Amino acid sequence: MKIDRRDFCKVVLAGAATALSGTTAQARPPKTLPPGAVGILYDATLCIGCKACEVGCKEANDMPMDHTSCVEQAHGVSGVWDAPDDLNSRTMNKIKAYAQGTAKVKDRPHDGYSFIKRACMHCVDPDCVSACPVSALTKDPVTGIVQYDPDACIGCRYCQLACPFNIPKFEYDKTFPKIVKCQMCAHLQAEGGIPACCDACPTGASLFGNVPDLLEEARRRLAFQPGERQSYPIHRLDGGETRMAEVRGYYPKVYGETETGGTQYLMMAGVPFEDLGMPALGSDSRARLSETIQHGLYQGMVGPSLLLGGLVYSVYQHTREEREDPPESPEVKTREEDHHE
Repeated sequence: MKIDRRDFCKVVLAGAATALSGTTAQARPPKTLPPGAVGILYDATLCIGCKACEVGCKEANDMPMDHTSCVEQAHGVSGVWDAPDDLNSRTMNKIKAYAQGTAKVKDRPHDGYSFIKRACMHCVDPDCVSACPVSALTKDPVTGIVQYDPDACIGCRYCQLACPFNIPKFEYDKTFPKIVKCQMCAHLQAEGGIPACCDACPTGASLFGNVPDLLEEARRRLAFQPGERQSYPIHRLDGGETRMAEVRGYYPKVYGETETGGTQYLMMAGVPFEDLGMPALGSDSRARLSETIQHGLYQGMVGPSLLLGGLVYSVYQHTREEREDPPESPEVKTREEDHHE
Protein backbone atom coordinates (compact mmCIF):
# COMPACT_ATOMS: atom_id res chain seq x y z
CA MET A 1 0.00 0.00 0.00
CA LYS A 2 1.57 3.26 -1.15
CA ILE A 3 1.05 6.70 0.34
CA ASP A 4 1.12 9.92 -1.66
CA ARG A 5 2.29 13.28 -0.48
CA ARG A 6 -1.20 14.64 0.16
CA ASP A 7 -2.19 11.81 2.48
CA PHE A 8 1.17 11.93 4.22
CA CYS A 9 0.62 15.61 4.99
CA LYS A 10 -2.82 14.82 6.42
CA VAL A 11 -1.33 12.31 8.85
CA VAL A 12 1.41 14.77 9.85
CA LEU A 13 -1.18 17.50 10.46
CA ALA A 14 -3.20 15.14 12.61
CA GLY A 15 -0.14 14.38 14.71
CA ALA A 16 0.66 18.07 15.02
CA ALA A 17 -2.89 18.73 16.22
CA THR A 18 -2.40 16.07 18.87
CA ALA A 19 0.79 17.66 20.12
CA LEU A 20 -0.66 21.17 20.09
CA SER A 21 -3.69 20.08 22.03
CA GLY A 22 -1.38 19.45 25.00
CA THR A 23 -0.38 23.11 25.21
CA THR A 24 -3.77 24.03 26.59
CA ALA A 25 -3.02 22.23 29.86
CA GLN A 26 -1.53 24.20 32.72
CA ALA A 27 1.83 23.05 34.06
CA ARG A 28 1.47 21.17 37.33
CA PRO A 29 2.76 23.31 40.21
CA PRO A 30 5.87 21.98 41.96
CA LYS A 31 5.30 20.09 45.17
CA THR A 32 6.62 21.64 48.36
CA LEU A 33 8.29 20.29 51.47
CA PRO A 34 5.81 19.21 54.18
CA PRO A 35 6.02 21.40 57.31
CA GLY A 36 7.20 18.49 59.47
CA ALA A 37 9.59 16.99 56.90
CA VAL A 38 12.53 15.11 58.36
CA GLY A 39 15.73 14.12 56.66
CA ILE A 40 19.40 13.21 56.87
CA LEU A 41 22.47 15.36 56.32
CA TYR A 42 25.45 13.29 55.19
CA ASP A 43 28.83 15.01 55.56
CA ALA A 44 31.48 13.08 53.63
CA THR A 45 34.28 15.06 55.31
CA LEU A 46 33.28 13.52 58.65
CA CYS A 47 32.83 9.99 57.26
CA ILE A 48 35.64 7.55 58.10
CA GLY A 49 34.27 4.65 56.06
CA CYS A 50 33.66 2.45 59.09
CA LYS A 51 30.32 1.24 57.64
CA ALA A 52 28.66 1.18 61.05
CA CYS A 53 25.67 2.76 59.31
CA GLU A 54 25.41 -0.25 57.00
CA VAL A 55 25.40 -2.65 59.93
CA GLY A 56 22.84 -0.57 61.83
CA CYS A 57 20.60 -0.40 58.77
CA LYS A 58 20.62 -4.16 58.27
CA GLU A 59 19.96 -4.90 61.93
CA ALA A 60 17.08 -2.42 62.17
CA ASN A 61 15.42 -3.63 58.97
CA ASP A 62 16.11 -7.37 59.24
CA MET A 63 18.09 -7.38 56.01
CA PRO A 64 20.10 -10.50 55.10
CA MET A 65 23.85 -10.48 54.61
CA ASP A 66 25.22 -10.11 51.12
CA HIS A 67 28.66 -10.65 49.67
CA THR A 68 30.43 -10.67 46.33
CA SER A 69 32.74 -13.28 44.90
CA CYS A 70 35.67 -10.86 44.92
CA VAL A 71 35.76 -10.64 48.71
CA GLU A 72 38.75 -12.51 50.16
CA GLN A 73 37.69 -15.13 52.69
CA ALA A 74 39.26 -17.92 54.67
CA HIS A 75 39.61 -21.24 52.88
CA GLY A 76 36.37 -23.17 52.93
CA VAL A 77 34.37 -20.27 54.43
CA SER A 78 31.70 -18.49 52.41
CA GLY A 79 29.00 -15.94 53.11
CA VAL A 80 30.58 -14.54 56.29
CA TRP A 81 31.42 -10.97 55.34
CA ASP A 82 28.66 -8.55 54.40
CA ALA A 83 30.29 -6.73 51.50
CA PRO A 84 27.98 -5.94 48.57
CA ASP A 85 29.34 -3.84 45.71
CA ASP A 86 26.37 -1.47 45.63
CA LEU A 87 22.74 -1.05 46.62
CA ASN A 88 20.69 -4.15 45.87
CA SER A 89 17.68 -6.08 47.14
CA ARG A 90 19.59 -6.94 50.32
CA THR A 91 21.27 -3.58 50.93
CA MET A 92 19.45 -0.24 51.38
CA ASN A 93 22.40 1.81 52.62
CA LYS A 94 25.91 1.70 51.15
CA ILE A 95 29.18 3.55 51.79
CA LYS A 96 31.31 3.82 48.64
CA ALA A 97 34.76 5.28 48.09
CA TYR A 98 36.19 7.69 45.51
CA ALA A 99 39.91 7.86 44.80
CA GLN A 100 41.93 9.99 42.40
CA GLY A 101 45.62 9.85 41.58
CA THR A 102 47.73 8.86 44.55
CA ALA A 103 44.73 9.17 46.92
CA LYS A 104 47.00 10.38 49.72
CA VAL A 105 44.81 13.12 51.20
CA LYS A 106 41.20 12.77 52.26
CA ASP A 107 38.56 15.09 50.79
CA ARG A 108 40.82 16.51 48.09
CA PRO A 109 39.76 16.35 44.41
CA HIS A 110 43.28 15.65 43.10
CA ASP A 111 45.47 12.91 44.56
CA GLY A 112 42.79 12.49 47.19
CA TYR A 113 39.91 10.29 48.26
CA SER A 114 36.45 10.60 49.73
CA PHE A 115 33.54 8.49 50.86
CA ILE A 116 29.95 8.80 49.69
CA LYS A 117 26.81 7.31 51.19
CA ARG A 118 24.13 5.96 48.87
CA ALA A 119 20.52 5.57 49.98
CA CYS A 120 17.07 6.81 49.01
CA MET A 121 17.07 10.59 48.59
CA HIS A 122 13.39 10.99 49.61
CA CYS A 123 12.71 13.60 46.94
CA VAL A 124 10.27 16.42 47.62
CA ASP A 125 8.57 15.64 44.30
CA PRO A 126 9.49 11.96 43.76
CA ASP A 127 9.65 10.52 40.25
CA CYS A 128 9.05 7.02 41.64
CA VAL A 129 5.76 8.07 43.26
CA SER A 130 4.66 9.74 40.04
CA ALA A 131 5.53 6.69 37.93
CA CYS A 132 3.88 4.07 40.18
CA PRO A 133 0.49 3.15 38.63
CA VAL A 134 -0.94 1.60 41.81
CA SER A 135 0.30 3.98 44.54
CA ALA A 136 2.58 1.35 46.05
CA LEU A 137 5.01 4.22 46.60
CA THR A 138 3.64 7.20 48.49
CA LYS A 139 5.00 10.30 50.20
CA ASP A 140 3.99 10.76 53.83
CA PRO A 141 2.12 14.08 54.07
CA VAL A 142 3.67 14.88 57.46
CA THR A 143 7.24 13.57 57.43
CA GLY A 144 7.76 13.53 53.66
CA ILE A 145 9.28 10.06 53.79
CA VAL A 146 8.81 8.07 50.57
CA GLN A 147 7.30 4.80 51.74
CA TYR A 148 6.58 1.51 49.99
CA ASP A 149 3.56 -0.78 50.34
CA PRO A 150 4.41 -4.30 49.11
CA ASP A 151 0.74 -5.35 49.22
CA ALA A 152 -0.13 -2.77 46.57
CA CYS A 153 2.91 -3.40 44.33
CA ILE A 154 2.34 -5.23 41.01
CA GLY A 155 6.03 -5.63 40.21
CA CYS A 156 6.05 -3.37 37.13
CA ARG A 157 9.37 -1.76 38.23
CA TYR A 158 8.44 1.61 36.72
CA CYS A 159 9.91 3.17 39.87
CA GLN A 160 13.32 1.76 38.96
CA LEU A 161 13.19 3.38 35.54
CA ALA A 162 11.89 6.69 36.87
CA CYS A 163 14.34 7.26 39.74
CA PRO A 164 17.20 9.55 38.63
CA PHE A 165 19.37 8.22 41.49
CA ASN A 166 18.97 4.51 40.64
CA ILE A 167 17.73 3.66 44.14
CA PRO A 168 14.79 1.17 44.09
CA LYS A 169 15.89 -2.44 43.74
CA PHE A 170 13.83 -5.49 42.80
CA GLU A 171 14.02 -8.94 44.39
CA TYR A 172 14.63 -10.95 41.23
CA ASP A 173 15.54 -14.04 43.22
CA LYS A 174 12.26 -14.24 45.17
CA THR A 175 9.09 -16.13 44.26
CA PHE A 176 7.01 -13.23 45.52
CA PRO A 177 9.36 -10.28 44.96
CA LYS A 178 9.06 -6.72 46.15
CA ILE A 179 10.86 -3.41 45.77
CA VAL A 180 13.56 -2.62 48.33
CA LYS A 181 14.58 0.93 49.29
CA CYS A 182 15.41 2.98 52.38
CA GLN A 183 12.31 4.23 54.19
CA MET A 184 14.31 6.26 56.72
CA CYS A 185 13.44 3.74 59.43
CA ALA A 186 9.89 5.05 59.68
CA HIS A 187 9.09 2.22 62.08
CA LEU A 188 11.78 3.45 64.49
CA GLN A 189 10.65 7.05 64.18
CA ALA A 190 7.10 5.98 65.05
CA GLU A 191 8.51 4.78 68.38
CA GLY A 192 10.42 8.02 69.01
CA GLY A 193 13.72 6.83 67.57
CA ILE A 194 15.85 8.00 64.65
CA PRO A 195 17.13 6.24 61.53
CA ALA A 196 19.52 3.43 62.42
CA CYS A 197 22.30 4.78 60.19
CA CYS A 198 22.33 8.08 62.11
CA ASP A 199 22.12 6.35 65.47
CA ALA A 200 25.08 4.10 64.59
CA CYS A 201 27.37 6.77 63.09
CA PRO A 202 30.16 7.61 65.60
CA THR A 203 31.38 10.79 63.89
CA GLY A 204 28.18 12.67 63.00
CA ALA A 205 28.64 12.06 59.29
CA SER A 206 24.97 10.96 59.16
CA LEU A 207 22.80 13.46 61.03
CA PHE A 208 19.03 13.31 61.53
CA GLY A 209 16.74 16.31 61.88
CA ASN A 210 14.10 18.53 60.34
CA VAL A 211 15.04 19.41 56.78
CA PRO A 212 15.04 23.24 57.17
CA ASP A 213 17.26 22.92 60.25
CA LEU A 214 19.60 20.55 58.41
CA LEU A 215 19.90 23.06 55.57
CA GLU A 216 20.76 25.77 58.07
CA GLU A 217 23.40 23.52 59.62
CA ALA A 218 24.85 22.79 56.18
CA ARG A 219 25.15 26.50 55.38
CA ARG A 220 26.88 27.02 58.73
CA ARG A 221 29.47 24.44 57.77
CA LEU A 222 30.06 25.97 54.34
CA ALA A 223 31.30 29.09 56.12
CA PHE A 224 33.97 27.11 58.01
CA GLN A 225 37.60 27.61 57.05
CA PRO A 226 39.93 24.64 56.42
CA GLY A 227 42.11 23.86 59.42
CA GLU A 228 39.70 25.25 62.00
CA ARG A 229 38.35 23.10 64.78
CA GLN A 230 34.60 23.21 64.97
CA SER A 231 31.82 21.57 66.94
CA TYR A 232 29.68 19.08 65.04
CA PRO A 233 26.42 17.58 66.34
CA ILE A 234 26.20 13.79 66.16
CA HIS A 235 23.29 11.38 65.69
CA ARG A 236 20.51 13.98 65.70
CA LEU A 237 20.59 17.74 65.27
CA ASP A 238 18.49 18.48 68.37
CA GLY A 239 20.06 15.78 70.55
CA GLY A 240 22.65 17.93 72.28
CA GLU A 241 25.60 15.57 71.62
CA THR A 242 28.55 17.12 69.79
CA ARG A 243 32.18 16.41 68.96
CA MET A 244 35.09 18.60 67.88
CA ALA A 245 36.71 17.97 64.51
CA GLU A 246 39.13 19.70 62.18
CA VAL A 247 37.52 21.29 59.13
CA ARG A 248 38.86 19.79 55.92
CA GLY A 249 37.16 22.21 53.55
CA TYR A 250 33.97 21.87 51.58
CA TYR A 251 32.98 21.89 47.95
CA PRO A 252 30.66 24.94 47.87
CA LYS A 253 27.36 23.14 47.40
CA VAL A 254 24.70 21.30 49.39
CA TYR A 255 23.63 18.45 47.14
CA GLY A 256 19.89 17.90 47.32
CA GLU A 257 18.98 21.48 48.18
CA THR A 258 17.66 22.08 44.65
CA GLU A 259 18.29 18.89 42.65
CA THR A 260 15.10 17.58 40.97
CA GLY A 261 12.98 19.90 43.08
CA GLY A 262 14.87 19.21 46.30
CA THR A 263 15.48 16.14 48.42
CA GLN A 264 15.22 15.34 52.12
CA TYR A 265 18.55 13.55 52.03
CA LEU A 266 21.26 16.24 51.83
CA MET A 267 24.96 15.83 51.14
CA MET A 268 28.16 17.75 51.76
CA ALA A 269 31.63 16.79 50.55
CA GLY A 270 35.11 18.10 49.88
CA VAL A 271 35.10 17.09 46.20
CA PRO A 272 32.59 17.71 43.36
CA PHE A 273 29.55 15.50 43.65
CA GLU A 274 29.81 14.39 40.02
CA ASP A 275 33.14 12.77 40.96
CA LEU A 276 31.32 10.88 43.69
CA GLY A 277 28.85 9.43 41.20
CA MET A 278 25.93 11.75 41.90
CA PRO A 279 23.99 12.82 38.79
CA ALA A 280 23.93 16.46 37.71
CA LEU A 281 20.23 17.38 37.81
CA GLY A 282 18.23 20.53 37.27
CA SER A 283 16.09 22.25 39.87
CA ASP A 284 12.78 21.12 38.36
CA SER A 285 11.48 17.62 38.98
CA ARG A 286 11.06 15.31 36.02
CA ALA A 287 7.80 14.12 37.58
CA ARG A 288 6.33 17.60 37.18
CA LEU A 289 7.47 17.79 33.55
CA SER A 290 6.21 14.33 32.59
CA GLU A 291 2.84 14.78 34.30
CA THR A 292 2.33 18.14 32.61
CA ILE A 293 2.98 16.62 29.17
CA GLN A 294 0.79 13.59 29.78
CA HIS A 295 -2.08 15.58 31.23
CA GLY A 296 -1.90 17.91 28.25
CA LEU A 297 -1.89 15.16 25.65
CA TYR A 298 -4.75 13.24 27.23
CA GLN A 299 -6.86 16.16 28.47
CA GLY A 300 -10.41 15.37 27.41
CA MET A 301 -8.98 12.73 25.05
CA VAL A 302 -8.95 15.41 22.33
CA GLY A 303 -5.39 14.69 21.20
CA PRO A 304 -5.75 10.91 20.84
CA SER A 305 -9.10 11.40 19.10
CA LEU A 306 -7.53 13.73 16.52
CA LEU A 307 -4.65 11.35 15.92
CA LEU A 308 -6.96 8.35 15.57
CA GLY A 309 -9.18 10.30 13.20
CA GLY A 310 -6.22 11.19 11.01
CA LEU A 311 -5.06 7.59 10.85
CA VAL A 312 -8.56 6.29 10.05
CA TYR A 313 -8.95 8.86 7.27
CA SER A 314 -5.60 7.88 5.79
CA VAL A 315 -6.51 4.20 5.76
CA TYR A 316 -9.90 5.02 4.22
CA GLN A 317 -8.28 6.96 1.39
CA HIS A 318 -5.79 4.19 0.68
CA THR A 319 -8.42 1.49 0.45
CA ARG A 320 -11.10 3.44 -1.44
CA GLU A 321 -9.98 2.37 -4.92
CA GLU A 322 -9.82 -1.26 -3.86
CA ARG A 323 -13.36 -1.07 -2.49
CA GLU A 324 -14.78 0.67 -5.59
CA ASP A 325 -13.01 -1.50 -8.17
CA PRO A 326 -12.14 -4.85 -6.61
CA PRO A 327 -9.67 -7.03 -8.55
CA GLU A 328 -11.01 -9.95 -10.60
CA SER A 329 -10.72 -13.33 -9.00
CA PRO A 330 -8.57 -16.01 -10.71
CA GLU A 331 -11.70 -18.08 -11.41
CA VAL A 332 -13.36 -15.27 -13.45
CA LYS A 333 -10.17 -14.65 -15.39
CA THR A 334 -9.92 -18.37 -16.35
CA ARG A 335 -13.50 -18.45 -17.60
CA GLU A 336 -12.89 -15.39 -19.86
CA GLU A 337 -9.81 -17.06 -21.38
CA ASP A 338 -11.79 -20.27 -22.09
CA HIS A 339 -14.51 -18.24 -23.78
CA HIS A 340 -12.06 -16.62 -26.20
CA GLU A 341 -10.66 -19.98 -27.13
